[in-house]
Amino acid sequence: MKLTIIGASGHGKVAADIANRCGYDIIEFLDDNTAVKACGKWRVVGKTDAAEEVENDLFVAVGSAKTRRAITERFSDKNFATLIHPSAVVADDVKIGAGSAVMAGAVINPGAVIGKGCIINTCASVDHDCVLGDYCHVAVGAHLAGTVTAGEETWVGAGATVSNNVNICGGCMIGAGAVVIKSIDTPGTYVGVPAKKIK
Repeated sequence: MKLTIIGASGHGKVAADIANRCGYDIIEFLDDNTAVKACGKWRVVGKTDAAEEVENDLFVAVGSAKTRRAITERFSDKNFATLIHPSAVVADDVKIGAGSAVMAGAVINPGAVIGKGCIINTCASVDHDCVLGDYCHVAVGAHLAGTVTAGEETWVGAGATVSNNVNICGGCMIGAGAVVIKSIDTPGTYVGVPAKKIK
């Protein structure tokens, strides 16, 4: 199987490793930075525009939610791979949208729904009945307790914790190590213990 990854960065390198472990034996990259010739052991074969001609599976490995969304929507007629590391623990009834990645050591428990283009990063956990909107990112070692809702393009920083039954609106950034104990209904950046909005 062949996979074309847009974004020859560290995130792309991890995505390629997962893809390789999931059976993609031919992997290539596209990146608009023409100085980049390889990502790990895989070649960069062109710029993002070349995705128009791709007939195999595609994956967008870009950290920015807005950019990830824009690229995905630009090539909406393509088949986007969903990458799940073999060491991740994902309950049988979990729903994961196209173009999402679940990294090594991540746990997603029963009843969870993960949107399109999401990232559940290394050793992160999403507990039962959580709902994540499209293009969310649960960063390395972050934890969502049961029945958390996170709106589209929300980023939960490394090591952050969100208490159970909390709703976070779209467009939020939860800082690394923050603890969210109350629902958030205004987009913005939230840091600290307990998490508070900063200007």
